[in-house]
Amino acid sequence: MKDQETHQRLLEAAARLFARRGFKDVTVREICRAARANVAAVNYHFDDKLGLYTAVVRMAIDEIRGTSDSARQAGEGASAEEKLRIYVRVFLQRIAANSRDAWIHQLISREMADPTPAFDLIIKHGIRPRLEYLGGLVAELLGCPPDNPRVMQSVAGLQSQLLFCMNPAVARVYPTFNLTPPAIDELARHISAFSLGGIRALRRHRAAVPSAPVRRRRRAS
Repeated sequence: MKDQETHQRLLEAAARLFARRGFKDVTVREICRAARANVAAVNYHFDDKLGLYTAVVRMAIDEIRGTSDSARQAGEGASAEEKLRIYVRVFLQRIAANSRDAWIHQLISREMADPTPAFDLIIKHGIRPRLEYLGGLVAELLGCPPDNPRVMQSVAGLQSQLLFCMNPAVARVYPTFNLTPPAIDELARHISAFSLGGIRALRRHRAAVPSAPVRRRRRAS
């Protein structure tokens, strides 16, 4: 029991410190001091500092996957438009519910700015599945293959709106911003309508653009 408690304290202390300052600037001694553990405990439980950091990254990935899985399950059997609306609402609800887990967003942001060997894990198990799910919905709505550049651009626009809501600076610039249940519903409707309106406009524009005429070669006389 004590070993398990020490294991958990190390993870929680490391998550806070790594998120705040990054992998390189945090020492094992600092983590152990914050976790009230012996310095040897990191080697015992995680092999080394990178092993501990990787365990912290896996915790963050589990949270990311939890949001994506909840959105998928809630949208089963729905149309692509409704699945997108559900994804937006679930994402915002998870942001509000997990405000205490702001360390996850900090950690991912640090990885993007200064990648460690654990970055590939985040891409493979956290970010790629989420973006591929959204890409599939957008491709269906646009009526084009998932590898069409418009799909990536549309997914980027949608995801950027959601990540904007996680930025702590937003509440400072807009003091009335909050994520209470009524506010979440209103914001989810806005983001969904804004994104779906843009996707529909792209599809209409594509359909309205005539195909380039095929030029026939003149036969040599």
